[in-house]
Amino acid sequence: MLSTVITVSLLAVTISMLGMIYRVIKGPSVADRVVALDAIGISLVAVIALVSIKLKTSAFLEVILLIGILAFIGTVAFSKYLEKGVIVEHDRDR
Repeated sequence: MLSTVITVSLLAVTISMLGMIYRVIKGPSVADRVVALDAIGISLVAVIALVSIKLKTSAFLEVILLIGILAFIGTVAFSKYLEKGVIVEHDRDR
């Protein structure tokens, strides 16, 4: 029973990721594309977690953590770029 539920969940998350990829390519604004990329990162974490449960291993936990951190950093960088136009500010007192 659990194996069937995990398989259906994997299928549902994969189909939703296809919709998010469409939004990244065709999004009406840059902000929509950033949100879709963040959602893809979250969905990728979910897919890896479901595969880890299906395989009955904890070997992928480090991968989940790494992808979560990278998705967060990417979202922060994109949002800072959208807000100010630069990612790294070089404010120097002369």
